[in-house]
Amino acid sequence: MSTAVPVAAVGQSADDVLTSLRGHSYDSVGLVGVCADGVLAGVVTMERLLAAAPVTPVTELMDPDPPTVRLGTDQEHAAWQAVQHGESALAVVDGVGRFVGLVPPQRLLAVLLAEHDEDMARLGGFLGSGAAARTAVTESVARRLWHRLPWLLLGLAGALLAAGIVGSFEQELEEQVLIAFFVPGVVYLADAVGTQTEALVIRGLSVGVGIGRVARRETVTGVVLGLLFAVLTYPLVLLLWHDAGVAAAVAVALFAASSVATLIAMVLPWTLHRLGRDPAFGSGPLATVIQDLLSILIYFLAAAAIAL
Repeated sequence: MSTAVPVAAVGQSADDVLTSLRGHSYDSVGLVGVCADGVLAGVVTMERLLAAAPVTPVTELMDPDPPTVRLGTDQEHAAWQAVQHGESALAVVDGVGRFVGLVPPQRLLAVLLAEHDEDMARLGGFLGSGAAARTAVTESVARRLWHRLPWLLLGLAGALLAAGIVGSFEQELEEQVLIAFFVPGVVYLADAVGTQTEALVIRGLSVGVGIGRVARRETVTGVVLGLLFAVLTYPLVLLLWHDAGVAAAVAVALFAASSVATLIAMVLPWTLHRLGRDPAFGSGPLATVIQDLLSILIYFLAAAAIAL
């Protein structure tokens, strides 16, 4: 918005307005705000002022119901409002309708170009502007390592921690070695559920879809998938390995781990997005670490409680 814009009073004529403009410098003179005691009454274009007879009242030339925006309005919404009403500039008012300035045409055009650039970048699966998207694609190997390696090192630390968790259940494994057979399956299925949710959330964030629009349905989906895994797995494990305790532990672990994985896969991308970090780099490794640790812990706790 610019405050260095021409303003006319409702009692002036076309010639009065043009005379008052001489000798002053403005950011833009394409549109003149017409006010009554500071409150916006309408706007008039310079084309109409120049074409009108000198004594024509400005109130006969103005648009009495122009598109306006309030202070704090989103810039994209403001720009499109001007376009839809065919205005070259946009009047800005405060909470009580007092005229505070205009968004001149060159700034409206800059906003539209910037928003178009951002929308195209989002459709390409990137956050931020098109320049940032191009940088992410063409950056050097050193920059790629800088962006990715810290998350992967965190994953390595998680793998060592997972080994420690498995080792803490050594006695249970000695008592029932069959428990170890299903660790990869529980971990994989929980990861797969989380990865699907994570991809959906990141894709949504990249095109401006908030987490609130998908949270409830994704949570229900994770719970239902976990329940289906449990229902399918229990009879199969019981039929093939003839151990009801282990079959029940695997079923319970799949239900719980799949449900938890969905929540983690939603929270992490959203958190990184709010922190201004690209969730495409950090969410995968970090979510995998957390999901794997929780899946292993859930499975062994279920096995210790049910199978032994």
